[in-house]
Amino acid sequence: MTLFNQGHLGGSLNQQTIQTGLGGAVHGTLRQYGSFDENGLVHMPEGLSFEEAATLTCAGLTAWNALYGLEGKGLKAGDWVLTQGTGGVSIFAVQFAKAAGARVIATTGSDDKAAMLKKLGADHIINRKNTPNWGEEAKKITGGSGVMHVLEVAGPASMNQSIAAIRMDGVISIIGFLGGPNKSNDEPGFLQCLNNLCTVRGILVGSRVQMEDMCRAVEANIEKLRPIVDDKVFTIETAREAYEYQWGQGHVGNVCLKIE
Repeated sequence: MTLFNQGHLGGSLNQQTIQTGLGGAVHGTLRQYGSFDENGLVHMPEGLSFEEAATLTCAGLTAWNALYGLEGKGLKAGDWVLTQGTGGVSIFAVQFAKAAGARVIATTGSDDKAAMLKKLGADHIINRKNTPNWGEEAKKITGGSGVMHVLEVAGPASMNQSIAAIRMDGVISIIGFLGGPNKSNDEPGFLQCLNNLCTVRGILVGSRVQMEDMCRAVEANIEKLRPIVDDKVFTIETAREAYEYQWGQGHVGNVCLKIE
């Protein structure tokens, strides 16, 4: 499998390694043939299909980094984790958290997708459309202490609720901004982070060392951690439709292209 940031072998990203991202700073993998440095390739876990393994490069490693990437605050058994939606990163976070003995609160806007989250082991599911203040509800579920990890995929539109859910000394990992800008202009700032004594960190996938750790975990728990691939698989010829399908947010798990 390809490492997302080809030069990010270990430690933190820097000005040099951030310029090695596939599909961004350098040519990506939407092609039949490619040449890569051996350090930018990682053995796929045994027992996975190529489509399943391909999801680990970005979505899987991002979730792993969110839960384990901050030294001293890695996920522990019994921790509470809050995930948002049923996209690739969020689904991996549910799987990784449950495999580690953590407890998961998952938010979704769909009752149909709630059933799938329950099947994956989510302990509590909040329909954010029915419960706009889902952050407060999540904190109540934990008995008032709050969650240790939040995977923030919606961005400014939901940060207030993520901060409402976080526990003292918890970690909010900002992964994306699927929710778009916060139109109400009440986006939280530094003071809210100080008041909650929490850590808010932005992440960009992860390193080769982290990817190797994740792959060992997947291989050791292959059925619990088997990647979720959406039923609709695309090809190079239908790549545009694949992007439109993903941005339409009708998918579950990871959207894949099969390359012959």
